[in-house]
Amino acid sequence: MGLKTIQAAGGLVLNEKQEILMIFRRGKWDLPKGKLDEGEKIEECAVREVMEETGLTKIDLGPLLSITHHTYFDTWLKEEVIKETHWYVMQASSKELLIPQTTEDIEIIEWVSSANMVDKLSNSYDTIMEVVRKLAVDS
Repeated sequence: MGLKTIQAAGGLVLNEKQEILMIFRRGKWDLPKGKLDEGEKIEECAVREVMEETGLTKIDLGPLLSITHHTYFDTWLKEEVIKETHWYVMQASSKELLIPQTTEDIEIIEWVSSANMVDKLSNSYDTIMEVVRKLAVDS
């Protein structure tokens, strides 16, 4: 029997300086994302999760950038699952107040310039590197 697939969505959020919004959670740099709620459209999930995890209130949803897959042990389901994450390009203002969602273990939120991206990605996940690279290729 195959692994259960969990649907999720998130955002690669850019500001007016083309910096990427990254979150620091559980010792790694990540992008905001989360699980799809029942009855929710995948695009709605992406925007909601980014707002919840970062405190942003105004987000312009752009196109689907990438779909990634990774496996992990879901402590709630008590089984190994595949997370399928739909990543959207989004725009937001760097002037907005960023509020880390501490209930999701988010410690830091930062706008990251391309000059500092290599440093952040060296302490990130393969899927996050894939999404950031996809933006660079598609731009």
